[in-house]
Amino acid sequence: MIDETTRAGWAGAYAGYLDSLAAADEYAAIDAAVGLLDGGVPAERVLLDLVAPAQAEVGERWARNEWSVAQEHAATHISERVVAAVAGRAAARPTRGRVVVACMDGEWHALPPRLVAEVLRLRGWQVTFLGASVPPAHLVSYLHRHDAYAVALACALPMRLPQAHHMIEVCRRADVPVVVGGRGFAADGRWARRLGVAWAPDAPSAADLVADERALSRVPAAQLDHLADDEYAGLVKRRAELIDGALADLRDRAPATRAYTPAQLDATVSDLGYIVDFLAAALYVDDGSLFTEFVQWLLPVLTSRKVPAAVLGWTLEHYGRVLHDFPRAARYLDRSRALVGGTGGRAA
Repeated sequence: MIDETTRAGWAGAYAGYLDSLAAADEYAAIDAAVGLLDGGVPAERVLLDLVAPAQAEVGERWARNEWSVAQEHAATHISERVVAAVAGRAAARPTRGRVVVACMDGEWHALPPRLVAEVLRLRGWQVTFLGASVPPAHLVSYLHRHDAYAVALACALPMRLPQAHHMIEVCRRADVPVVVGGRGFAADGRWARRLGVAWAPDAPSAADLVADERALSRVPAAQLDHLADDEYAGLVKRRAELIDGALADLRDRAPATRAYTPAQLDATVSDLGYIVDFLAAALYVDDGSLFTEFVQWLLPVLTSRKVPAAVLGWTLEHYGRVLHDFPRAARYLDRSRALVGGTGGRAA
């Protein structure tokens, strides 16, 4: 059991590390991590109990509009430098087979899988980290050239689940077992089970799973019979049309949007696209909670950026009208509109 003195010391180290990220002080952040190593803290704990939660806090500060994108990027770069420093100090040597770690195609959150890669390395695996947004063809080409014991794939955003499933199948056709992780598969891994793939909630669990050959190969069959209704394929086909229509609807309901700068317009189009993509992912795994959870996350993000809740409600209402002949999509949109609240009137 951790005594109060140790707990207080760790809390102080964590607070100091966060301050270093906020100040964009790379040297102080590295010194904090290396200082813990020198004090006898295992490298795995420094990575998982210092770097990982601090990076999660960085993301929360961005979502609350307390930090700009530039500040978030600077902090992420420093965290990557800290991970490299910790890995270099640990100097682990491989005694086991090769594990390839990569992000899904289109997935740019590379730090969490990097932490998984380093934990695997600390536990004796020979690790190849391919980084962010790896195209499936390039991944399978690498697997054919290098004998891999397993592949660990990361997905932070549920809207990437259709692409994730394709990437999982590509690895399986190369006869390489797959383990996945990341918030994109839900906190309880239910969407990984829907896709029929082994899932790990965190880096230590991923390392344990990779080490258990039976568990790695013992995965349920994918449950995707619902895709026969073609709602997912139809929605993807109409993506551009939906975004254009929603933008025109917003310009009608909120005349101020007509005077948006190019940057504001780009951000609005991106948000409209994200809504379509998350709805498509919910259709892919046949789980409306994927979409409602996204709306619950998006609403405070938008309001922190001075976007009225009604604007999100109008967009959901518009998509619902256009997709009236998509029963599952319409149902998910109705549930999400109820979370946002009333949508009548015009925006200021």
